[in-house]
Amino acid sequence: MPRAQLSISLPEDVWMREISMAHDATKFEVVTALAGEDAGIALLRIESDDPLTILTDIRGQSDILDVDLLWNRASTSLVQVETESPPLLLPLWQAGVPVEMPFSVRDGTAIWELTTSSDRLSDLGEHLDEAGIECELQSVVEIGSSEADRLLTPRQRQVLTVAIEAGYYTVPREVTLTEVAEELGVSKSTCSEILHRCESNIVTWFAAEEFGQP
Repeated sequence: MPRAQLSISLPEDVWMREISMAHDATKFEVVTALAGEDAGIALLRIESDDPLTILTDIRGQSDILDVDLLWNRASTSLVQVETESPPLLLPLWQAGVPVEMPFSVRDGTAIWELTTSSDRLSDLGEHLDEAGIECELQSVVEIGSSEADRLLTPRQRQVLTVAIEAGYYTVPREVTLTEVAEELGVSKSTCSEILHRCESNIVTWFAAEEFGQP
């Protein structure tokens, strides 16, 4: 079963293309999203020191129905956006392919990571073509059934691998959590949450194997 990473060039009729290109130094993360045939709702995490300007620009898009600022602290904001434009995730829905959340959007480009069958991956490519969405296959690997695959999701394995190779778990540490997050292109809080899940799964497995703890 292949695990693929796709670089998606957002089409001009997707509002996030204009916003992310106008604020090309800002990192957007789609935390979760719902896609229908004629509308979409997305929960966004925005890393910016000036979120109000970005929210104003989002509200100014002709296809935006509603924008709600749900949470803001320091340079991180959580925003819900409802739009009537053709949803970016519609080809995923049509192909029956789930995408790992959150995924990042920066300067008009989204990075998708997904695990699915070869047939569905091929179907996704056809639906992206039909929607006029350009994509580039960054990587594809076959997922086996090792113990690590059972303990960790592909995304968790990727984050843990980057952290280990960067020296996050050496004593003393060679990099900070912030540096690991920057290497992965995710927020510090997202990186921390994923690593904590990895650590919890591994420690729980070890306790069960060595001490018979559930």
